[in-house]
Amino acid sequence: MEMLSLLEQRVIGCLIEKQVSTPEVYPLTLKSLLNACNQKSNRQPVMSITEAELQVALDSLSARHLVNNCADFNARTAKYQHRFCNTEFGDLQFNDAELAIICELLLRGPQTMGELRSRTPRLHAFNDVSSVEASMQSLISQGPYVVKLAKLPGKRDARFAHLFADVDYEQYVETGNEKDNQALFEQVNELKAHILELQARIQELEQE
Repeated sequence: MEMLSLLEQRVIGCLIEKQVSTPEVYPLTLKSLLNACNQKSNRQPVMSITEAELQVALDSLSARHLVNNCADFNARTAKYQHRFCNTEFGDLQFNDAELAIICELLLRGPQTMGELRSRTPRLHAFNDVSSVEASMQSLISQGPYVVKLAKLPGKRDARFAHLFADVDYEQYVETGNEKDNQALFEQVNELKAHILELQARIQELEQE
């Protein structure tokens, strides 16, 4: 399974997004792809990459046959398309629902199923969260291509992350240690309260 850098994830995610949501402008020119990568909405983290940085990422992806320039040989402007998945030569084959999930995870990082449902209508309309869950389970059983992460302290829903990045998710994977998470959450709150008390005491001393 291909491991992608953060910028490579953004490039692949943008190409998939534009292929599905705006097929009339796909494949993308270098400028269009740069604008998509630096887009401030529907991106996490927000990036400000240069054309030179984008070209380095494209060269790396091209060398691994994950992206290619499909413009005619005599064309003045390169046009890029992804070959990350759903090609006759690749092993990764996703249906529309699965592709929408993978795309959003590439563009925004770990998310809950509720967040994914609200953010994917342009790519695929999920009827409800249970339909997101069905696609998520399919992605887990296939590869796995996604992983369920432990719930953040104070949060009700678990997040999911894709596994196409060279990231060690082991410490974040759901283990059932809800008590440990809750204990950590309580310790953090206690420390915050203690800091507020100290700040108040310092202000009193300064006034005296």
